[in-house]
Amino acid sequence: MMRTIGLLALLLAGAAQAQEVPPGVMTESRQLPGLTAPGEIVIDRAGIPHIYAANARDGFFLQGYAVARDRLWQIDLWRKRGLGRLSASFGPQFVAQDRASRLLLYRGDMAAEWAAYPAQARVWTEAFAAGINAFVADVDAGRQKLPMEFTATASRPERWSADEVVSIRSNALASNAASEVLRARALCGGDVRFEPLRRQLEPARPVVIPKGLDPCSIPENMLADYLLGTSDVRFDGSRAVVASRTDPDTLEGSNNWAIAPARSATGRPILANDPHRAHAVPNLRYLSHIDTPELKIAGSGEPSLPGVSFGHNEDAAWALTIFAIDQQDLVVNPAGTTLASVADSIEVKGEAPRSVVLKFTADGPIIHEDPASGRSFALRATWSKPGASAYFNATWAFTAKNWDEFLIARNHWGAPPLNLLFASRAGDIGWAPGGFVPVRTAGDGLLPVPAGKAHGWKGLLDARLMPVVYNPAQGWFATANENNVPAGYPHLLGLEWNDRSRITRISEVIAAAGVSGPKFSLTDAMALQNDATSAMARRAVAMLQGLRGRDAAQSAALALLEDWDGHEGPDSAPAALYEVWASRHLPPAAVKAIVPEAMRRNFGRTSIGNVLPVLEDGALLGADPRAVQEGILLDSLGSAFAETTRLLGPDPATWRWGALHVADFTPALAIAGRDAERRVGPLPIGGSGSTPMAMGSSGGSSGNFHVQSGASVRLVMDVGAWDNSMAINTPGQSGDPASPHYRDLFPRWATGQYVPFVWSRSRVLQEAERIITVTP
Repeated sequence: MMRTIGLLALLLAGAAQAQEVPPGVMTESRQLPGLTAPGEIVIDRAGIPHIYAANARDGFFLQGYAVARDRLWQIDLWRKRGLGRLSASFGPQFVAQDRASRLLLYRGDMAAEWAAYPAQARVWTEAFAAGINAFVADVDAGRQKLPMEFTATASRPERWSADEVVSIRSNALASNAASEVLRARALCGGDVRFEPLRRQLEPARPVVIPKGLDPCSIPENMLADYLLGTSDVRFDGSRAVVASRTDPDTLEGSNNWAIAPARSATGRPILANDPHRAHAVPNLRYLSHIDTPELKIAGSGEPSLPGVSFGHNEDAAWALTIFAIDQQDLVVNPAGTTLASVADSIEVKGEAPRSVVLKFTADGPIIHEDPASGRSFALRATWSKPGASAYFNATWAFTAKNWDEFLIARNHWGAPPLNLLFASRAGDIGWAPGGFVPVRTAGDGLLPVPAGKAHGWKGLLDARLMPVVYNPAQGWFATANENNVPAGYPHLLGLEWNDRSRITRISEVIAAAGVSGPKFSLTDAMALQNDATSAMARRAVAMLQGLRGRDAAQSAALALLEDWDGHEGPDSAPAALYEVWASRHLPPAAVKAIVPEAMRRNFGRTSIGNVLPVLEDGALLGADPRAVQEGILLDSLGSAFAETTRLLGPDPATWRWGALHVADFTPALAIAGRDAERRVGPLPIGGSGSTPMAMGSSGGSSGNFHVQSGASVRLVMDVGAWDNSMAINTPGQSGDPASPHYRDLFPRWATGQYVPFVWSRSRVLQEAERIITVTP
């Protein structure tokens, strides 16, 4: 009887809503078996779905349907990669990657896994998967079109299940296995004295080689399977390379900040977030809004997961950036170690299934076996624990109304490790980092360790012992992946953090607001997310003060940078020279001058964030540190000027950073005759990996400075007055090149513009482009 009354009420409400449809808004109706009651998907002018449903279960069902409508190829590929099912759709060239992915799946008890999340989470996820499956059924029946990528690969989308969603662990952004390998390789024939030049540690400490570890026993290719299992799908036959998450070429980070009412121009908290990841078409994030009687949330998340990873409910908002807890150890097993074997079968398109063997120890999956020595290498990682599905513990935040309830979400957070910021309608703000923290019996996680109890884990740190800051006296809190662990905190969390360039700039802008001018506003938040000033560049240029060039190139370079303020706009000539210098010339010049030749073979690459502290400190520069410093700076600057001349011409007055630094995105899968319509860009763009407007490039190791990583989505929330919130998501919400929302947000994103991210029904209808009415 109650269900009948509820259905009748929603039908009547639907009739009333139909009369609200603004002129010019497109409408359509669909019947979706699996719904329990009628609902509605309102697509706004930016392609953001606003979902109205009779209950939370139906809300997640319709979210799954909406996501599949926009991103079916992307999420299907995510699932197949994570589960190790690429070969079934694309052929035998993916067997090795499938085997690697299966090594990294969660293999624990599913009852324990679901028990780690809110009681409703399984129902929500089952509904989300059912919604995706409903769209796949529509595709199979010809009611919706099959995305062109499936036709190009002669493949079909597969059906989803809830258990699969949480079992995939390889997207958890955990660290630091790759860093351990790079460090061990550097110390094979190297010297720990030079480690600060290769990778700064915070707080600073000497690198100590674990007893029983020979760094030269770590094979150069030992992460091949790990990289396969965690890498994106590559259709061009290329292979991923060994790089740590903090390697300058693969640097990914994020910014967020919370402003208290007393410092805010609105009189309410402001919460801003722009997570940085590798750019793609479509990108990793998806904006959505779910409105049901018992649950209302809006924000951004990975399209393959239910709900949102960051955003807000009716009462509170949360934001995230990576917090560098070391959640991995590589374990070296001696020859003769007993390995548990699991026989598996990989379905292969056009062939018989391939039999593979997966091997494990109590520490974790065996990711490499060295036939020459008989050693094997296991990956010990927190993601093997129940409750470590990436971003899935955001489900605890969906219903958090206040700080205490938010801390419950933090206390459950497993992966990836995050700076979690909070702001509520009540005016409270706070910082509460979350993530599983291994408690090591010995050591600091910087290098692989020999197998055995001496280097084992005692368990996980009680999350209630993690640091927190609640309503800070300064009236704001910001994070940018820097070391922000309070001095004197007694537990080891991690030692490898991003440099302070972004947080330095963010802090100085926020701290200045309200001191001699207006308080910090929503407009200020958007401007700061697009700020292209590099504190790192200012720091490097400061070291050039007082130097005199030894030749014409050095003198011209010094003159160009002399009065530069570090602003890396697309039209900046100094920025062009600086980035060529900072990425391609200064780091290798420092290594050549400081590290003995015999020790450079395995030293690897470094970055300016590691070089500058070494040059400033001088301890590694020998008997005459000033002379060595001057030689490194001038010689590298002169060669950078010469290269920039080759790249941009002989007249520095015509140089532009945007001529080198462009956003030009292409899908991973090439389709003959269709690539032009699928390409997004190019557009010149400012910023760099060291500016708040993070625009990381691979200029240090590739032939161009094209943007590789940064903030694909930016969100600024007016806490409590949610209709004022603003967002952007590049290149667009849809992965279908025929959709108007495939690349519509790209020019806005590139120029620092936003679209409304509204909340109330009345404002949603004002922004509406299409209304999809759905019935069971």
